[in-house]
Amino acid sequence: MANLTVAIDDALLQRAREAAVRENTSVNALVRDFLSRYVDARSQRLQALERFESVAAASGSRSQEPWNRESLHQRG
Repeated sequence: MANLTVAIDDALLQRAREAAVRENTSVNALVRDFLSRYVDARSQRLQALERFESVAAASGSRSQEPWNRESLHQRG
């Protein structure tokens, strides 16, 4: 496992230590958990965007002109 040095505000570190004590864990574990959840969530968002773009590309629906407020509210 790699070591990482992080510079954070003293007050934030104190609050993190207090949170870790309440949760019966360590600041290290809190940071590791946060980074894991952040990376997983980001990966899921990127995968969802790729799926959306794939569906949009396969739909065959294309606008000939850019949309504007007036054209979106026009009734056929």
